[in-house]
Amino acid sequence: MILFPAIDLFEGKAVRLFQGDYRQMTVYSEHPEEIARDFAACGAKHIHLVDLEGARSGETPNLDTVLRIREESGLFCEIGGGIRSMETVHRYLQAGLDRVILGTAAAENEDFLREAVATYGEKIAAGADIRDGYVAIRGWTEKSQLTLEDFCDRMVAIGVKTLICTDISRDGAMRGTNREMYRMLSERFRLQITASGGVSSMEDIRSLRALNLYGAIIGKAYYTGDIDLKKAIEVAR
Repeated sequence: MILFPAIDLFEGKAVRLFQGDYRQMTVYSEHPEEIARDFAACGAKHIHLVDLEGARSGETPNLDTVLRIREESGLFCEIGGGIRSMETVHRYLQAGLDRVILGTAAAENEDFLREAVATYGEKIAAGADIRDGYVAIRGWTEKSQLTLEDFCDRMVAIGVKTLICTDISRDGAMRGTNREMYRMLSERFRLQITASGGVSSMEDIRSLRALNLYGAIIGKAYYTGDIDLKKAIEVAR
């Protein structure tokens, strides 16, 4: 299982939100590239990036910061947050990012998703951010009419290979990950599933690894020191 330590970006800074609430934001560093270098020093090969401003605006306000992180860390970089047009997809991938994650667009714009997958294949991932069993959109500020299962059925039919699935209620709450949800997904869908939200202990990592998931994202637990990233990467392997 691949571990993806995460950096959420807002105004060029590394921050964390509590359950997606922009009013509950903690700034951890004004130099996110330094965090990315530490990820690499701990043995990470991949990094998960989210442009929180982009998630609301549909723009790429943190692109310069993202490219600096990519250049200085040398890690495989996937990014999500406001990617709702082919222009934005092109911009990130042509700039050297390894994978882009479509969330709101994957839920609302099937034609765009199909075009992106047809053009870039496995460089396109889908993000399912789940609140009360439904996919949330626009930076988690709205709830769509799609259930998680319906969303996944659609992704498989379109040819998406990688799914990043977040339980919003667990995100930043440090109370463990939703193992039952990931067990259901791993048993039912032929997707590379990355778990996100609430991964806060070595036991979480061991449990997710036992489900044969593709990956897991570590966010707040890294910043608070509750998870030793170097040890976590060894456990995940």
